[in-house]
Amino acid sequence: MKVTERFLKYITYDTQSAVNADTVPSTEKQFGLANALAEEMREMGLQDVMVDDHCYVYGFVPANMEGQKTLGLIAHMDTATEQSGANVNACLVENYAGGDITLSNGEKISTKVAKNLESYVGQDLIVTDGTTLLGADDKAGIAEILTVAERLLTDDSIKHGRIAIAFTPDEEVGKGASCFDVEGFGADFAYTIDGGTVGEIEYENFNAASAEVTIKGIGIHPGSAKGVMKNALTIGMEFDRMLPQEQRPEFTEGYEGFFHLLNMEGDTVSAKMNYIVREHDDDKFRDKKALMEEAAAYINQKYGDVLELKLVDGYKNMKKMIEPHMHLIATAKAAFIDCDVEPVEVAIRGGTDGATLSYMGLPCPNLSTGGENFHSITEYISIQAMEKMVDVLMEIVKLTYEG
Repeated sequence: MKVTERFLKYITYDTQSAVNADTVPSTEKQFGLANALAEEMREMGLQDVMVDDHCYVYGFVPANMEGQKTLGLIAHMDTATEQSGANVNACLVENYAGGDITLSNGEKISTKVAKNLESYVGQDLIVTDGTTLLGADDKAGIAEILTVAERLLTDDSIKHGRIAIAFTPDEEVGKGASCFDVEGFGADFAYTIDGGTVGEIEYENFNAASAEVTIKGIGIHPGSAKGVMKNALTIGMEFDRMLPQEQRPEFTEGYEGFFHLLNMEGDTVSAKMNYIVREHDDDKFRDKKALMEEAAAYINQKYGDVLELKLVDGYKNMKKMIEPHMHLIATAKAAFIDCDVEPVEVAIRGGTDGATLSYMGLPCPNLSTGGENFHSITEYISIQAMEKMVDVLMEIVKLTYEG
């Protein structure tokens, strides 16, 4: 089966995860794709295929040479919460000629926003109809991995050790590795296939924290409010203004971290605000959290214990966990070069399952899928990019086990 055929099949499954769910998976519907993948894997001849109670899919390509380490390949099944992943209607733009792409509902993929778009001139692009995301993040990664698995199972001339394969739920809500069975997976090292433009190699990511701000005010008729009212909403706005306004996502890039106010709700009497805090550098990360605590202390001193701040750490920057295993980066670079792709090391302005897995003892940098504009109705992917990533992953297998 071709990688494109697989991809178009997988995106028909609605696998959107959910924020703040108490279960893994966060949505039962992720089992639909998980079970379909497991069935396909068994039919292909993968061994020990299973879907566990938390919706993790595992399987293995058996080794055809002895005494080798186990390489892992991992992707996630869920799609982002920002846009619907139900009833995805993929459309094909053959031999893209350049310029903006008008989607079926009139929305446009603009070259002003999609800065890489015109690098795909002459290629065949899969786009949405403008009503949903596409799901290349990360169903392209799944399609690429299983296409590689099929090739390995049908071509015994390619010598390799055991290849461990896993597909995870809930990556988009930060829980993709929370119930991952590292010991059972049995890999010595792995790659997640969950990046963007072909050629990207990622082994640095943000340190992450979430912050919940709860404010209790005092409500009274505004006509007699002087000296009595404590407006929870305006106190929340004051708290937000105490954070560096230039350190918001819309003003930062590269290694610059940020405070991001996700939502604010409430009224005069009570209000709640949720933030995410991101920073690559450990010291700067600690400073950001300390600044929020100082702002909370100031508000409480000024208004009298009205604000509660809950800071919870999330994933960590995987860099220091990958540095002892830089052979993984060298192999990925060589594979891209062998496939006529320029490798580019990119610091992720976000997170990845690989970060958590690396801290769980499985060194796991992230590689590209070929997709662009993730989490958006303007998401797209090149057929040629997916095919190229299959070639790159095959080359990684060869380089891992040669000699």
